[in-house]
Amino acid sequence: MKASVIVFPGSNCDRDAAVVLEAATGQVPSMVWHGDSEIPSSDLIVLPGGFSYGDYLRSGAMAAHSPVMREVVTRARAGTPVLGICNGFQVLTEAGLLPGVLMRNATLKFICKDVWLRVERSDTAYTRRYVRGEVVRFAIAHKDGSYFADQGTLQQLEGEGRIAFRYCDENGKITDEANPNGSRNNIAGIYNETGTVLGLMPHPERLADAALSGTDGAKMFLSLVETLH
Repeated sequence: MKASVIVFPGSNCDRDAAVVLEAATGQVPSMVWHGDSEIPSSDLIVLPGGFSYGDYLRSGAMAAHSPVMREVVTRARAGTPVLGICNGFQVLTEAGLLPGVLMRNATLKFICKDVWLRVERSDTAYTRRYVRGEVVRFAIAHKDGSYFADQGTLQQLEGEGRIAFRYCDENGKITDEANPNGSRNNIAGIYNETGTVLGLMPHPERLADAALSGTDGAKMFLSLVETLH
């Protein structure tokens, strides 16, 4: 599986993503600078976490207009899987590849901690190593992570099974207390219409190695390898 990681000014999880991808695939991914207009032939494109352009204007707003994003959008619409993590999720919404927006956390504070997530689907390229309803532990680190969409969009996402993960307690119960940022419907990640584009605020790459105190995130990258090899 050939992967490319897009690097923006202010990205700070690009190397984390590269390390996890190399461990899963056995190949060093291509690191593609935001100013480039071309992306190498890739089975997967990753938009990593960080603070692209210093979150100037709005988180992900400027990155969405980087030269490389024109090619990302083209590849995504042609069916190439695209994974956006944290700031990458924000960029995907700003670029119109996913609906909704990521707003300031309900607490108005930056939050950095591990959270519990419930896997809503296990039939996508990203989740085949998980079981539907499985509770996993990922890390979050964001200030603008509250997912918002209008009621019609939420109903469409729910009706089409496009919710990827929800914030939950350790028993898988969806509660307000388990929602760290005020996201509508406890949404932590969503898919596009075809399930090929995934955006999520939590960081699977930060809990993908036992040395980092957890491996729940590794299943996502192993799922991709199994599907896209």
